[in-house]
Amino acid sequence: MADTRPPERRNRRPEIQPEEKQFDERTLHIDRVARVVKGGRRFRFRALVVVGDKKHKVGIGSAKGADVTAAVTKATEVAKKNFVTVSLYKGTLPHEIEYKVSGAHILLKPASAGTGLIAGGVVRSILEVAGVKNALSKSLGSSNKTNVAYATIAALDNLVPSSEWVTTKNKPAKTKPVTAKPAPVAAKKPAVKKPAKAKA
Repeated sequence: MADTRPPERRNRRPEIQPEEKQFDERTLHIDRVARVVKGGRRFRFRALVVVGDKKHKVGIGSAKGADVTAAVTKATEVAKKNFVTVSLYKGTLPHEIEYKVSGAHILLKPASAGTGLIAGGVVRSILEVAGVKNALSKSLGSSNKTNVAYATIAALDNLVPSSEWVTTKNKPAKTKPVTAKPAPVAAKKPAVKKPAKAKA
């Protein structure tokens, strides 16, 4: 039976629309590691990956594999199992925080709207996938990317949300304790000096 459809429709294939990724996955670092065995060295790859939803969740993972693709896939799975929830306040961090992991020492500060992310390398990528729009950061210790990444995640995990802040404004007003007034004491009469007797 002849195909009666017009020629422009005969060879049309259904268009497959790419699925929107739920998480933003970024490879932070790939390193080649070697293990010495009897026959020589065995080389493998280690990948450091950060995964986040650009809202409140972020996680990092590190894994090894025989090739780069296998290492990245494993690291991504590890990162998805270790999500932390980041407390944000008006697109920035709720307060300043400092954290240290091994030799890495990270300082994160909130910034006003329009500042953007003043951060570099690993810290910038983690803050971006976490959904932080404005922040300041400084690395004060080691530049080891793995330790810096774990220090940044630990700092974000230890942020205190604004709803849990304890300020003087939210504290209940202090009431002064009521004490019984002491009984009035009768005033003493001033002593009247007697006139000295005249000597004979």
